Amino acid sequence: MSFIQLKHVYKKYDKTDKYAVTDFNLEIKEKEFIAFVGPSGCGKSTTLRMIAGFEEISGGELYIDGKKMNEIAPMDRGISMVFQNYALYPHMTVEKNISYGLKNMKVPENEIKEKVDWAVKVLGLEEYRTRKPKNLSGGQRQRVALGRAIVKNQKVFLMDEPLSNLDAKLRVSMRNEISRLHRELGSTTIYVTHDQVEAMTMADRIVIMKDGVVQQTGEPMELYEHPCNLFVAGFIGSPQMNFYDVRVEKDGLTFADGKKVRLPEAMSQKLQPYPHLIMGIRGEDMKFDSQNLDIYADTKQQSVIENTEIMGNENNLYFAFGGITTVARVSKYEVSQTGDAVEFVMLPHKMHFFEPETERAINLEAN
Repeated sequence: MSFIQLKHVYKKYDKTDKYAVTDFNLEIKEKEFIAFVGPSGCGKSTTLRMIAGFEEISGGELYIDGKKMNEIAPMDRGISMVFQNYALYPHMTVEKNISYGLKNMKVPENEIKEKVDWAVKVLGLEEYRTRKPKNLSGGQRQRVALGRAIVKNQKVFLMDEPLSNLDAKLRVSMRNEISRLHRELGSTTIYVTHDQVEAMTMADRIVIMKDGVVQQTGEPMELYEHPCNLFVAGFIGSPQMNFYDVRVEKDGLTFADGKKVRLPEAMSQKLQPYPHLIMGIRGEDMKFDSQNLDIYADTKQQSVIENTEIMGNENNLYFAFGGITTVARVSKYEVSQTGDAVEFVMLPHKMHFFEPETERAINLEAN
């Protein structure tokens, strides 16, 4: 049974004709971790604020635990929220910041002490409990903000880009911290981020938004392997999927630069109804090793490396193909230098196809 339901939810601000959120529908199970992702201005934070009660719902219905929440005040929705800017009181110590909400809720002093002691220990803040925010690092401040949320013992946690002010190393450690807390507390969590890596690594399901409209909802690998349209395919994955304008021929594809790639007969037949398409393929599905060069000889191509990014655990190779600069992800043992002539193949079963007009994905398995 769904714990949180959003039914045909709309948001329109005064003095504007455009909807910030359009026909948002979602059912969230209890204890599920959901991430809202998308570019700036896509409506993800607006949707979160409607769930929290900070923004009025222009149309549609919101239910939490079976109760309609449209007219319920934020403090009565059973929600804890963690903000991007931490919102800590600068004149209060760590333990006072964490306990402040409990005091407002008239929780007994002995219970407050017990909960604060627990939160401080869980978040590794014992030695900082008497410090004020100005004497804490960014990661420590973020943990204090998390502590203030978890001591309220609410069933729903809402997080609005809580890690965006942290450096790369701290973001990784805090991702793990939030994921661990979610598992331990068993809360239902909605997490807003513009960072698709955060969403992929933390969430049970991801909601991808664009221009106030949900594009696709699904598990991380479902979105990665089966994007429903061109936007989702390009948004999920780093580096971004390579996209080519192609002409469908009898036995394969012709690219914008005149290069041709032969495809298996069954695959070519299914593509015949579409004379022009956008073909996408991820960098890791372009292979340079001898075994794949032999197996997929019909798709073998040649190019010259224009740039190499040494990432440590892998390498990114850039080269011209199909009228665009293409990027391939290879293992750290496959090192090519600028100017090297290379042969590569594209794995046919890893190709994605999209209609140019609608940008919708073509499901070859259903054809």
